[in-house]
Amino acid sequence: MNPRYQPTFGHVADWIFDLDNCLYPASTGLFALIDERMGAYIQALLQCEPDEARRVQKAHFHAHGTTLAGLMAEHQVDPHHFLADVHAIPMDRVAPDPRLARGLGRLPGRKFIFTNGDAPYARRVLQAIGIHEHFEHLHDIHASELKPKPDPHGYKLLCERFGIDPAAAVLVEDMAQNLKPAKALGMTTVWVDNGSERGNHLADEGHIDLTITDVGEWLDELLGDVE
Repeated sequence: MNPRYQPTFGHVADWIFDLDNCLYPASTGLFALIDERMGAYIQALLQCEPDEARRVQKAHFHAHGTTLAGLMAEHQVDPHHFLADVHAIPMDRVAPDPRLARGLGRLPGRKFIFTNGDAPYARRVLQAIGIHEHFEHLHDIHASELKPKPDPHGYKLLCERFGIDPAAAVLVEDMAQNLKPAKALGMTTVWVDNGSERGNHLADEGHIDLTITDVGEWLDELLGDVE
């Protein structure tokens, strides 16, 4: 292993990864398709114009962490119905990533997905990237009891569910604010700064151990050359 990273990651037994705009580039634009469907959902729900739906959508996202959390709190939206609707998108924008697959395959320890999306959608994305086989477990918004990151509740449930020792775990995440609860638990934190909307919101060096721009590239550096 590259000695540059050994002191920071040599102790890690459990590797926890966010999904959207983290394990594929934000420039892929996959989330833009979900964003469009969210707007259409809100427009139908509130019987409003597209501009007003957009305003409501972003207001909920900024105030509650996810659009769904705001819609549940203020409009009693059924999360199952909402998630099934907004995630009904094609995966043709997501390309297989052999380098990332190779890196994950070489990474020692357990590997988890921790997402504010739901499991059926997450599995489709992992299949499209070609990395599904490398993750032992998936912790979605339902497993977090509908409390999205950065609410600490989901992080605690994740650790309890899988017996994760935070002191021997790392969270890799594109939303800087979502690293704060992980750091508070004692996890090592990696911020994927790759252009996500509000990705740098509430970014603080105090809860970010390492900043990268590409997970596959980082794993290559972390694990060294392939023999």
